[in-house]
Amino acid sequence: MDEKTEGALLARIAELEKKLGDYETRNVYRNLQELAKKLEKIAELGEDGIIVFDQDYRIEFANAMAGELTGYYRGSLLGMDFRSLLGPDDVGHLNELHAGVGADESKRLCTEMELLRADKTKLDVEICITISRDEAYGMKTYAYIHDITERKRFHNELARSEQKYRSLFQRVRHGLFISSREGRFLDCNQALLDLTGYERKDDFLKIDIARDLYVNPEDRSTFQYLVEQHGYVKDFEVDYKTKQGEIFTILLTAHAQRDEKGRITGYEGLMIDISDRKRMERELKNTNEFMRNLIESSADGIFVTDMRGNILIFNKGAENILGYRAEEVVGKMNIRQIYQPGLAREIMAKLRGPDYGGPGKIKSYPLFHRGKDGEMIEGDLSAALIYDEQGREMASVGIFRDLRDRVRMERELQEAQQALLQSERLAAMGQLTSQIAHELNNPIYGIMNTLELLKSEIPPESKRRRILELALSETVRLSEMLKSMLSFSKPEEEVRRPINMNELVEGILLMMDKQFRENNIKVECLLDLSLPEIRASMNQMRQVMLNIIKNAKEGMPRGGSLTVKTQQREGKILISVTDTGYGIPDHIKDKIFDAFFTTKQKVKGVGLGLSVCYGIIRDHGGEIKVESVEGEGATFTVVLPI
Repeated sequence: MDEKTEGALLARIAELEKKLGDYETRNVYRNLQELAKKLEKIAELGEDGIIVFDQDYRIEFANAMAGELTGYYRGSLLGMDFRSLLGPDDVGHLNELHAGVGADESKRLCTEMELLRADKTKLDVEICITISRDEAYGMKTYAYIHDITERKRFHNELARSEQKYRSLFQRVRHGLFISSREGRFLDCNQALLDLTGYERKDDFLKIDIARDLYVNPEDRSTFQYLVEQHGYVKDFEVDYKTKQGEIFTILLTAHAQRDEKGRITGYEGLMIDISDRKRMERELKNTNEFMRNLIESSADGIFVTDMRGNILIFNKGAENILGYRAEEVVGKMNIRQIYQPGLAREIMAKLRGPDYGGPGKIKSYPLFHRGKDGEMIEGDLSAALIYDEQGREMASVGIFRDLRDRVRMERELQEAQQALLQSERLAAMGQLTSQIAHELNNPIYGIMNTLELLKSEIPPESKRRRILELALSETVRLSEMLKSMLSFSKPEEEVRRPINMNELVEGILLMMDKQFRENNIKVECLLDLSLPEIRASMNQMRQVMLNIIKNAKEGMPRGGSLTVKTQQREGKILISVTDTGYGIPDHIKDKIFDAFFTTKQKVKGVGLGLSVCYGIIRDHGGEIKVESVEGEGATFTVVLPI
């Protein structure tokens, strides 16, 4: 190829290369335009505002969302200083972001700021920046703006809710906890620390729950079993111990915490201290048990009925008196079946009236109850109405005292008193007769001797002798009469046998119990239980003690105290009766055992009671001693040989 042809060819090639370069340039430019349009569309579709500004902070690009967020028309944003959209503090934050990004185009940093809108309002946003560098166009900053108003509101509400929860968590006065499945506390409130005696929360979170908190560690296993079986446990009663070792009882309510796979990872719940309640329950139980035992141990019949008369409570005393069993009566019988006809209505009327102890009470009311066998049982009723909190009648309680034994003892006491009075009269008559006979015997024997002498001086056939014999015969008859009178005044001794003076004294006090209470006399009986028996006449000893005790009672017309004491000393027994009555004046103390002497204004006997007693005790080889201070009472002591 010649040079000319080669030159033409090279020129053609250069021309073709130029045309090809222009075509590729136009094609690339066209592609870039299409790509920019696509990227702009993508930028418009996003929910974030996008702003691009140069190194002088002049805005070169803003998408539609940026206009909505800032409140500026999109076109008016171009050319604005991006920093004018931020507060002074946030401009500093923007500089910090730039510094943090540096020259690294792949780096992206974000922070929360307040965007100053066109209407002067502020908008909470998150701004993320990244940069790009180009030799031709320099550094560009891409700012992505996201509205976080809702997120901030949610976070604020969450913070407030958490604060409320934490405040509630701490203020609740019951123990709140979160614990692990392995047996450690993860969190707790102050009430739980106070409950368990720990001052520092850190120390409490280190304890082993089963070992350091549970009194019985196996209760922890029971708790875990219940939670894992049901997912929760409610009001599980368990004993805990404080840091100091004191035991208290709680009600434990908790539920299981689970991970995303449903596995139990721990527990959270509530502990309520019920130690005071348990103590009150025990006290109430003990009180109820005491009251039940008190009711059941009473010898008197106690029964409770509702306002319709249906029997609710029927104690052992009522069973023994009336013959019914509680299971036959409670819930099955009405009190009208035990009262005489019409008596239930009459008692309710008296309970509501003021005459028998005030409204709602009957202090004492004599009546008859009908026993199971039909026997009419004489007794005394005390009753009261029971009211609810509103003052409405809800039940009635009655206490029935069986008076059969008392009536019998009163009858026996009356008979004994009559016998004692008769004995005093007979003793007085006998002593009077004895004194008369003794005084008449000597002159009668003198008359008899005189008549015998006269008879020897008169012949048998003399008429005067017959008269003397008749006079002598009458005198002998008078002597025999005096012997009979002496025999009457000194009757034969009763048979003596071993007797227990404790039992004898107790029997007399029991018979006189009603008289003591009616006269407001408090009786104290101090008996030596090891007191040996004595050999004596039962009736005579009974007469002596009855007389002494009766005198003591009559010496306390306004009430007082009576003390009866038995003891043994130096081969003898001593029975002392002490009263707090008028006492015995010194000037008559030596006369009280004399026959016919009495200090009673209204003489019921003849003044021979203590005289007879003295004679009986002396006849048994004993003695009666008396100690008294006028106005302070007296003590009579009977001393008898063992």
